[in-house]
Amino acid sequence: MKKVIVGSRESKLARMQSEMVIQEIRACESEIDIEMITMKTTGDLILDRSLDKIGGKGLFVKELDRALLLHESDISVHSLKDMPMETSEELPIIVYSKREDPRDVLVLPRDKDTLDLSLPIGCSSLRRMLQFKDMYPEAEFKGIRGNVITRLVKLDSGEYGALILAAAGLLRLGLGDRISRVFQPEEMIPAAGQGILAVQGRMGEDYSFLNRLDDKDARAAAICERAFVRYLNGGCSSPVAAYARIRDKKICLLGLYYDEVRKVYKKGILEGMISEAEALGIALARSLQDECENRGV
Repeated sequence: MKKVIVGSRESKLARMQSEMVIQEIRACESEIDIEMITMKTTGDLILDRSLDKIGGKGLFVKELDRALLLHESDISVHSLKDMPMETSEELPIIVYSKREDPRDVLVLPRDKDTLDLSLPIGCSSLRRMLQFKDMYPEAEFKGIRGNVITRLVKLDSGEYGALILAAAGLLRLGLGDRISRVFQPEEMIPAAGQGILAVQGRMGEDYSFLNRLDDKDARAAAICERAFVRYLNGGCSSPVAAYARIRDKKICLLGLYYDEVRKVYKKGILEGMISEAEALGIALARSLQDECENRGV
């Protein structure tokens, strides 16, 4: 019997997401023995500083990458939005899961039904802060790190007036009842890859047992969104955002570019064929960058 070791971060959400992938593998391939190993990543351990101050998104994958390279695991499961835009040829993404709700949401303290702007909004993402300010200009923010459960405890203790979180994580944790407002992508463009799980493996190995897990629409959206961000050198701290909708054989990309010099941002939209997903992402990124830098905003 073939044995597969799945590497996962230790958080409850990460373990649940890895278990989702494991259950899908078992449903497709009954003759596989699957084991999960978990580990804390550097990004999970350092919580007193923002990610851009300690090395960016790579800190959420470094330990899992090392386990793959040392053959301590066979695949790793990640939230795609937490992965660096540049991935190693040695450790390719094998599977893009069917996408969960990609939108950002507002979460109020338990038993509250109105937003109290006298308290700060718990948010460490400049992408989210910029777009939230358009809706609530008087809002103030206070950074927050840690897993979803930890953040909710801080919110309910009265430290924050609200949190901005990804719908996908709350829904996967069975906490959809905590969602107070869903932001449509036109209001708040999500992070590239939000809602998609990525399964990473080693170059040259046979991963045909994963073929039926790969979602073609999610793959096309991910390639398009990540190409947009990669062109603009966007990372965890950069307020660059991209969200691709797939309809029939077409892909419609919403993008946000932030001009670091002028401290302004611009949103745009571009449509093309799914087969042109990567080129579409680059084209919209280049267009928004040109508009900001060559003509002003």
